[in-house]
Order: sequence, then structure tokens, then C-alpha cells
Amino acid sequence: MSVLALAFSLAACGGGADTASNGDTPSATNVSAPTKLDLGGKVTLTGAGASFPAPLYQRWFSDLNKKYPNLQVNYQSVGSGAGVKQFTQGTVDFGASDVAMKDEEINKVDRGTLLLPMAAGSVVLAYNLPGVQELNLPRKVYVDIMLGKITTWNDPQIVAANKGVNLPNQKITFVHRSDGSGTTGVFTKHLSAISPEWKSKVGEGKTVEWPTGIGGKGNEGVTAQIQQSQGTIGYIEYGYAKQNKLNVAALENKAGKFILPTDDSASQTLAAVKLPGNLRAFITDPEGNDSYPVVTYTWILAYKKYDDPVKAKAMEAMIEYGLTEGQKVSKELGYVPLPENVVKKVAAAADVLSTDYNIAVAAK
Repeated sequence: MSVLALAFSLAACGGGADTASNGDTPSATNVSAPTKLDLGGKVTLTGAGASFPAPLYQRWFSDLNKKYPNLQVNYQSVGSGAGVKQFTQGTVDFGASDVAMKDEEINKVDRGTLLLPMAAGSVVLAYNLPGVQELNLPRKVYVDIMLGKITTWNDPQIVAANKGVNLPNQKITFVHRSDGSGTTGVFTKHLSAISPEWKSKVGEGKTVEWPTGIGGKGNEGVTAQIQQSQGTIGYIEYGYAKQNKLNVAALENKAGKFILPTDDSASQTLAAVKLPGNLRAFITDPEGNDSYPVVTYTWILAYKKYDDPVKAKAMEAMIEYGLTEGQKVSKELGYVPLPENVVKKVAAAADVLSTDYNIAVAAK
């Protein structure tokens, strides 16, 4: 069954309704799949890229191997920047990035590029302040922390937003990514959207010149820095905060409400964004009273053409699994399952793997 056909069977199982407006996900409960995948032997796919979805992808690929023992997927969490580079150079079978590739980057890939959003998640500000279980951060405040203008936890602006909270007279240590990072790209897009000062002084990108703070490699490295040092605050994917039991701040959204990252608040954000035909959407400052302000899709980067038709088939099986059974474990790991209409769009785009060039190569 093709990826697109599978997506439509999912819609049939779920009643066929387009549930993008409420963030629901398709049910894969009634979709059967073979336990033996005809690949003519054992096949290994290699991928590299974003640390943001790494815990989710590693779970998917482990479960995929249990379902299809002759298919193994090795994924290296090296950051979006390195992932795009390795994908462009053709040294991996697929890449992964939290920032969709730009046209000029896509044009460098001779075999063509498929940008496939496979999951979504929130970028959170996790902090280490013993005794402070809840923390509200106005948008101007968290921007000023990163600009180095607010330097202590009992700054009057933080105190004003946190009535009754005993905030210590302690230095704030901001932790940021030291490597090329899609998480950084997503977060700095948001900062640039809400602060003209940030946009003019620092800007956005997978790497920026941070005005203050210390660096950590990958979401893993930033998480470790926050865990180890009191007074720290840093941006990480919500799943890392959830799995490591880190406190996260409620951030002020465009509507002026302080919102914690939850499945519902992230789904509200996705519901406010229409995914275009090229599957590239940037959510910089979402509308909606209950929207969490920093949510992103995360993309798998696949080639349109594979010189090895078996690898094309294996890639199709991997994507098919991620869009169906893989979505069911997203919430458990702190990610946001894709809305049903997005699953259909991604599946339709991925169907190129089982057509045209790849079939012609297989026939030789």
C-alpha cells in the first residue's frame, strides 16, 4: 500500500473528517501491516540531523525494527545544520531539520528534495530554580534576559509578573545552543517576530551571536547544563524537559495570556496555521487566546530519487510507519501528533518514492 493510500485508509477508519481545527490525529488502530517487508534481504538506512525530534525518531526506528526485523534505521542527533549539510552532500539516506530548507539549499541537491513534516513540538524555556515551581515570563522579559538586560531572578519586571513567588537574588545564567540548530532557528524567528530590538541586534538563524550566556551542544547538552546548575534558564524541545522533569515557564502569547506548553496549547497553535502545498510553514507568533507561542513542525529530508530502489522502498516504509503508528506515541514523549489533514498532505508528497524514477531503477 502506498503512503497516500494508507493516509486515505486512515481517514476512512477515523470517519473521514478533517480534524485540523481541533488538533485531533488519525487513528491507525484498524490499519494492518505485514510483519515481513519484502526488501530482498536486510537493509539499513542512515540519517542525521535535528536533536529536537531525536527521542521520538529513535523510538520510532526501534519499534519499526521490531515490526520489520530486516529494516534498520540508524539516526544520529547532530543538529539541524549538520543534518542539512550531510543530506546535501549525499552522505546519508535522509536528513532531519526543525527549519525547512530554503530554495537555494534545495537547489543544491541533484536528486531532488522532499520536505516531510513528521511531527511537531514546542520550544520551551526550562529553568533551574529550587522552590520555584511556577514562573510567568512576559515576552519583553524573556527577550531582555537573552539580550543581557535582565540579569537577576528578582528583577522587578520578573517579580511583577509573579505575585507571591519568592524569587531569589541570584544571577540568571542563560543557556543556548553552541551548534548549528533548527531549535535555535525556530526560537530566534520567534524572538525576531516579537522584538524589533532583537531583530536588529541579533536576528534569526540556525546560529546567531548570542549577547549573553553559555553554550551546550544539542538539546541534550542544553538540558544537561540546566540540570546541573542552579539559576539557569535555556530553550529546549518540550520532550526533553518532560523526560528530565525540568520546570518550564509559562510564556506570554500574542493575546497577552501566559500559556504553559501542553498538548492542547500546541495543538491550538497548529490549528491556527495553514500548511501550504510545499509543506513549509513557519509559526513565528501565532494567533489565538490559548496558543503556546513557540511551536514548530520538524521535517524529515528525503531524496526524490534513490539510486538503490530497495532504499526507496525502505524509506517509504519508514515514512509510512511514522505517519501512522508512530503518531500514537508522540504525546507520550512530549510531541504533538500531526493533524489528519497534514498526514494526508505529507503522505501525498511521499508517494513520489514509489513512482517514476525509483520504479524505473528497480526495473533495470
